[in-house]
Amino acid sequence: MPPTDPVESIRQMLVHRVRGVFNDLESGEQPIPPSDEALFERDSPIRMVHADVVSMMVGGVRSLLLQMLHPHALQGVLDHSNFREDMQGRLRRTAKFISVTTFGHRDDAEAAIERVNRIHGAVTGTLPDGTPYSARDPRVLAWVHVVEATSFLAAYLRHVRPDMPGHEQDEYYRQFAVIAQALGANPVPLDRREAESIFRELRKDLSARPEAREVARLVLDQRPAGPAGVAQAVLGAEAVTALPSFARAMLGLERPRFGALPARAATWGMGKSLRWAFRQS
Repeated sequence: MPPTDPVESIRQMLVHRVRGVFNDLESGEQPIPPSDEALFERDSPIRMVHADVVSMMVGGVRSLLLQMLHPHALQGVLDHSNFREDMQGRLRRTAKFISVTTFGHRDDAEAAIERVNRIHGAVTGTLPDGTPYSARDPRVLAWVHVVEATSFLAAYLRHVRPDMPGHEQDEYYRQFAVIAQALGANPVPLDRREAESIFRELRKDLSARPEAREVARLVLDQRPAGPAGVAQAVLGAEAVTALPSFARAMLGLERPRFGALPARAATWGMGKSLRWAFRQS
């Protein structure tokens, strides 16, 4: 029977809608159940950060925009992905990988990592200037990882827990490094200081290609109609605000001005509502 309590009905609706964003419910796909035999312990920093839906969405968009500034990562997407036709599917697969490697049973996590390594082995080609690229390149994987880790943690600090102790932030990097190293990334940061240093070093590899701007516009402009589209626009604005100024310039994006405070307030409100809804599940 459907719940008679209107508050409970709202809670269930919120949970169902969020699960529908990250899982193809129509085909029977279900969320990853948290395991006590995962790669990481319950209530450890990586599980706390990756459990917050809204900050992960903001951080995910920020990291994707930064990834597209690396010419090798960008070309791999252009040559080996149908992102233009299936942006939602690509985002779902990325979210599923993060979910299973963070919360799933360690056997499932290791199988997911092995599967991605096999896929990456086939992602090769050449840049427009003839330079070869490979998705198994440790330095390219390092850029993908460092922008994910810094983006997820920055969004969590901004929207959820600004007082997160420094030693827990460092532990987050150490834990996330387990996955990055299993994927072949090198160098991989083990704390905040190393994350900043590696980010600065790898920034030398970036370039502002027109195709990167195209992907950025697709990520920010493609959204469903109705409330979900409004929420996506708000989260996208927050992600653009959180970008380093050099990245916004390279992608041809402007920092939101008049809408920046409302976007942050709306993001905070969404996050608080969803944390309430999922805590009751």
